[in-house]
Amino acid sequence: MSVVTGQIVRVRSRQYLVEDVVAKPLVKEDTLVCLSCLEDDALGEQLEVLWEREVDAKVIGKTSWESIANRGFDNPRLFSAYLHTLRWNCVTSTDPKLFQAPYRAGIEVKAYQLEPLRKALLMPRVALFIADDVGLGKTIEAGLILREMLMRQKVRRVLISCPPSVVRQWQEEMESRFGLTFVIFDREFVASRRQERGYGINPWTTHSRFIISHALLRDETYAAPLRDWLGDFTGASMLILDEAHNAAPASGTKYAVDSQLTRTVRDIAPRFEHKLFLSATPHNGHSNSFAALLEILDPQRFCRGVPVRDRKLLDTVMVRRLKQDLREIGEEFPERRVIPIVIDHLPEDAPELKLSRLLQEYRNLREERLKEASKSTQNAAMLVITSLQKRLLSSIEAFARTLKVHRVAIEKQSINRSGNAINLPLLLESPGADDERAELAEEEVQAEEDTQVMVATGQAASFGLSSRELEILEEMTDVANQARYQADPRVEKLVAWIKQNLCPDLGKPNAAWVEKRVIIFTEYTDTKRYLQQKLQEAIAGSDKERDRIDVFHGGIGEERREAIKNAFNADPLRHLISCTSTYNPR
Repeated sequence: MSVVTGQIVRVRSRQYLVEDVVAKPLVKEDTLVCLSCLEDDALGEQLEVLWEREVDAKVIGKTSWESIANRGFDNPRLFSAYLHTLRWNCVTSTDPKLFQAPYRAGIEVKAYQLEPLRKALLMPRVALFIADDVGLGKTIEAGLILREMLMRQKVRRVLISCPPSVVRQWQEEMESRFGLTFVIFDREFVASRRQERGYGINPWTTHSRFIISHALLRDETYAAPLRDWLGDFTGASMLILDEAHNAAPASGTKYAVDSQLTRTVRDIAPRFEHKLFLSATPHNGHSNSFAALLEILDPQRFCRGVPVRDRKLLDTVMVRRLKQDLREIGEEFPERRVIPIVIDHLPEDAPELKLSRLLQEYRNLREERLKEASKSTQNAAMLVITSLQKRLLSSIEAFARTLKVHRVAIEKQSINRSGNAINLPLLLESPGADDERAELAEEEVQAEEDTQVMVATGQAASFGLSSRELEILEEMTDVANQARYQADPRVEKLVAWIKQNLCPDLGKPNAAWVEKRVIIFTEYTDTKRYLQQKLQEAIAGSDKERDRIDVFHGGIGEERREAIKNAFNADPLRHLISCTSTYNPR
């Protein structure tokens, strides 16, 4: 096909204007064509080609309104749909009152879940605190905002920081509900990136959407490369901080005392253009601590040390709805009812009551003996006794094992003579959702608990024990060992409840189960094992007895976790025993 000056041609996947055509000197030679690019990103760039040698060279024919009209007109309804699609795509990129994200999410969005999205889009830079009640869908609300910001091309980099126990859950929900792929930033990810690209690589630069646990975020090993990735400020970036109250200073003093997580979040938050904080419990009871958290979110409106009293100012950055508020406008939520079950008329020599009296006497004797000891020694001794009291309230099985560790430590006299304060968090409470140990195997957590009991016991053991204290320890050990394998009154009450509500014919061969399920929460691994054993004995002989009970705890692995969830939601699992730190109801 011949080409002439002034034509529009397509060469090498681009459109050009023909500026000059040099005729062939000989018949067997090629035509030299001088071109000028018409594409926006290379307008006016010159190109010379041998026309016959170009593989995709093509002359673009003339297009006129007559040729368009000759093909006929579109159906009005079809053209109207096309026109409205163009208008919608244009308007929703600029109009904050029109949303696209709800139509791109694989969920049934509730009307009240659109309020955070509406408020976020009215902000020049998103700085929003979603403080809705538990179960109202803060994750969905955050996902809608993020999806909308991505579609409007206002966000390119995203970091979600959350407690370790919900990292996988965030990843699954973002992908299944919103089609957003996130990478979990952990030790395995860092190791794999360094293996693939070299030890000097900054792993943060290898992706644009990350999820990291609070525990790793406050680790300088991970926070320093994050700061390098963000620089002083990165536009089109968003920080989503789940359970944001963990980043609030814990003290009620004038300026509050920053934790390591507080300092880390305070450092990285200003580097993000957009920020979303999520928490069902935003206020920890200290107004100064709450103000410090809001300052991290929006330093233009709030200042640490200045109590937040202006409700209108707070409403500009916070969305806070309770379930009872939404019930009043027609939303339906199941009501949570706390029904105490009283167990009384126990005999005076019941093991639970006898151990409680002995342990209180032991506590009084230890307090009297340690009156002249240092504060750290007193605290260590009381930590051990408080830990024993909590375990006795959980189960005699948990109490008996910890009591044994305590006695062994006394016998070994493993004394910490430094007198310094000791950090023994596991004696105060089990690993929480923001503790990396919540995802460790039970055996590892239990071994660390035992070590802390021994260390605390050793520090206080330097003052010795009286003969009466040793007698009490011996007596408690005997009582606990005799009763630890028996079903206590609470288990008997639980079995009666199961028979009444889940398996009316329990005790008969192949007794059938109803569709109800029950989740039993317990704090200690020993109690969990004890409960599993006693319940398994109680339902022996019923239909599919071996499949009716399972346990949910840290370190079980992702595949096992999913299998338990599927069995609990389907059939035949009816009882799920979970440690409180490893089960998340969302």
